[in-house]
Amino acid sequence: MRQFTTGDLNKQVGDVTDAASREPIVLTKHRKPRFVLMSYEHYERMRTGRNPRRAYPVSEMPQEHKDLFAGEIDRLARGEGYDDEP
Repeated sequence: MRQFTTGDLNKQVGDVTDAASREPIVLTKHRKPRFVLMSYEHYERMRTGRNPRRAYPVSEMPQEHKDLFAGEIDRLARGEGYDDEP
């Protein structure tokens, strides 16, 4: 896990938040870990215990995924979406 100081956060907010968008980072103050900064998506995965990139058997697939899947199958059946060109 990468570490930045709280001073780095003040001076290089773009670099620090960019790193936090890829993985949680530690913010240190007086050389001691004080905070963890992470993307909201990562926080939600931790909070809910669900990974949005999880693979499901069809029998366990959430309804919203079934609806998206069915819509894309319909598009392919109509001959759309193969090359994404008209």
